[in-house]
Amino acid sequence: MSAASTLPDPPAAEAAVAAEPAPAFSPLYRQIKALLVRGLQAGDWLPGQAIPSEIELAARYRVSQGTVRKAIDEMAMENLLVRRQGKGTFVASHAEQATQYRFLRLMPDEGEAAALQRRLLDCRRMRAPSQVARLLDLKAGEAAVQVRRLLLTPDPVSPRPVVLDDLWLPGTLFKGLTAERLAAWRGPLYRLFEAEFSVQTIRAEEKIRAVAAGPEEAALLELPPGAPLLSVERLTFTYGDRPVELRRGLYHTAAHHYRNELS
Repeated sequence: MSAASTLPDPPAAEAAVAAEPAPAFSPLYRQIKALLVRGLQAGDWLPGQAIPSEIELAARYRVSQGTVRKAIDEMAMENLLVRRQGKGTFVASHAEQATQYRFLRLMPDEGEAAALQRRLLDCRRMRAPSQVARLLDLKAGEAAVQVRRLLLTPDPVSPRPVVLDDLWLPGTLFKGLTAERLAAWRGPLYRLFEAEFSVQTIRAEEKIRAVAAGPEEAALLELPPGAPLLSVERLTFTYGDRPVELRRGLYHTAAHHYRNELS
């Protein structure tokens, strides 16, 4: 048989070409952004640290400074980086005043917003329930850390509970997290995650619905059973869209409201 006879006929050849997936196009600045995110994920620059200047990055990646600036602008909009006038660009951190409570949206109806007091109720390692394992992308039977706590008004004389939080964290990422360690921590919880466990929380998805307080939740929130509450379920992600926290909060909104900004 000749070599020519082994070639597919024109229609078959066209079908073979059509079956090949078209290459995905990504703008150059997006490619630079992906490289920078990969560097953050690898720990090349830690939360709060400065990244190289636009000129240095442009030389490293052999692109224009404008391309680097566009990548950094987008990362700043996504709260991955923070620009500081005259100082440079830094990896976003929950230690910063502007971002440390950016996932907490509960505001008082009157007066200025203030950090809520925390009362730890429980912290234990256990096998993740099936629904928790599914949302946190854990294998069946894999360990998780469950944290239960109350958030209370900052009244030094008579603080009132306003949030009952149940948190689930992947056990492998949070080895060594104990009740004693949580009780001793004074800053934002997400700052603890990044400072002590190298877990940077960068975005979250929430589901919000109205519910009635059950007997146990009502007792903890000092409310009558059946009192109206706002249920907020939050799934928090780190780099690469990896889920690192499932939080289910019950909010008492008699004197508070859930505030969000849309753009």
